[in-house]
Amino acid sequence: MERNRNSGVLDTVAELFDLPGDVVAGLPHLEMIGNRQLYLEHHSGILSYQQDCIDVNTPGGILRVTGEHLTLLAMTAGAVRIGGTIRAAEWVR
Repeated sequence: MERNRNSGVLDTVAELFDLPGDVVAGLPHLEMIGNRQLYLEHHSGILSYQQDCIDVNTPGGILRVTGEHLTLLAMTAGAVRIGGTIRAAEWVR
């Protein structure tokens, strides 16, 4: 019941400020540029970092990025950009 109430409040706030509901809720936002770059907003840290696999913690679960020659191109408190040859991005719970 509490979850439905919170969802309604978030929907109302999103409408009031003309923002997407996922942005208001703080959910992860993922963008990919081909298979060369991945941009992720709303992360809470890197859990593991290797050239073929990077695990990123988010409020929605762990995002596992696999590929070749993966590197962190940029990272702030709220966003991360990963470069390399990206083979897959999957949510791991």
